[in-house]
Amino acid sequence: MEFGNSSAPSTVERMDTKTDQDRLREEMRNIIEEARVILPGLQALFGFQTIAVFNERFDDLPTYAQACHLIGLGFVIVSVALAMTPAIYHRVVGPSRLSWHTIAVGSRLLRCAIAPLACGLALDMFTVILMATADVTTSVWSTLATFVFLSGLWCVFPLRARARARQSAAH
Repeated sequence: MEFGNSSAPSTVERMDTKTDQDRLREEMRNIIEEARVILPGLQALFGFQTIAVFNERFDDLPTYAQACHLIGLGFVIVSVALAMTPAIYHRVVGPSRLSWHTIAVGSRLLRCAIAPLACGLALDMFTVILMATADVTTSVWSTLATFVFLSGLWCVFPLRARARARQSAAH
């Protein structure tokens, strides 16, 4: 009997695989939990955006403002789809097929959901400010300020923190 050429993994290898599987499950759980935190807000926003079209005052808006609202609604739909996909992907692919690739895809999809959400919120800000003030200039500046603010908080701030962490780890 040859002990050194066995195709079965050793106890140490099985422990490492088990640990790796545990980390994979934990990471996927985190991604799904993060999506659960984001989704109710997205769904509420989508509901309010949808209802706005049926409001009598919506017809009073200029065509370009109605278009901004509908484009913003489209961005929110894209954001909802991106945020929901990791859990659906995990269910379809199956927990037994969980890999670091699955984790990377899920994480990337959640991160990608942020950009269309920022665009949708900014475009809705245009519509709301225009309706409240009837001033296109104020509406445009409010839209830009909203987009810059959200992009700064959701994209620039975390990316700078990650870059600083990598830089300090390299030293």
